[in-house]
Amino acid sequence: MSRIVELREELKRKADKDRARVLQRFFKTGKGEYGEGDVFLGITVPEARKIAIKYKDLDFSSIRKLLHSKIHEERLIALLILVDNFKNGSNLEKKEIFDFYLSNTKDINNWDLVDLSADKIVGEYLLSVLGSQLSEIGKSVNPLASQILLKLANSKNIWERRIAVMATYQFIKNNMFNETLKLSEILLQDKHDLIQKAVGWMLREVGKRDLKTEEEFLEKHYKKMPRTMLRYAIERFPEKLHRAYLKSRV
Repeated sequence: MSRIVELREELKRKADKDRARVLQRFFKTGKGEYGEGDVFLGITVPEARKIAIKYKDLDFSSIRKLLHSKIHEERLIALLILVDNFKNGSNLEKKEIFDFYLSNTKDINNWDLVDLSADKIVGEYLLSVLGSQLSEIGKSVNPLASQILLKLANSKNIWERRIAVMATYQFIKNNMFNETLKLSEILLQDKHDLIQKAVGWMLREVGKRDLKTEEEFLEKHYKKMPRTMLRYAIERFPEKLHRAYLKSRV
């Protein structure tokens, strides 16, 4: 029995129909919704992580088969394998995983799949492997990294746009905010709430480390920012300031 067959058999044994029904609703899998057609087995993320570690020796061909699956947890495990292998790989192996990831974005097609992998693969590769440089005005990423993020942010594919935003979380954790602010401006009027939430979330993460930088951005843009994006961005603000921003939008 091949390793991928073993993995799929294990997933079937661990499936939970009751949890699967809940997840089908939670991840908007109905007709016309963002997760239309996604199929869940009802396996928790911690359990998926254990399985990913067990099968981390799968080659790219097998991982691609998992990513092409209509079963959500198979795609999730494929990405968790990539994340783990990226973390422990050489720079050459990291480049291979990064390239593989970006060539399969059409299958990284739900918000949890993006959020569990984008900063750990795309963000980390652009920051650490391509390298960073110091500009005259502070920290900024390698120009090639910036180009890659801009291309993703301007994609018609919602998941590529979310990948771009979430990848910058890795920069934020290293106190590098320029790329997040740049992409936030590009996506300021994005119509999809999953992009609005992601942008607002990353702005909030900027503010947790440098409130002045976030406030300067909001001062320029909050009046035209979608309300969902704004609410996420100011979620951790002091109550008085939080109310002031929302009141000004009424």
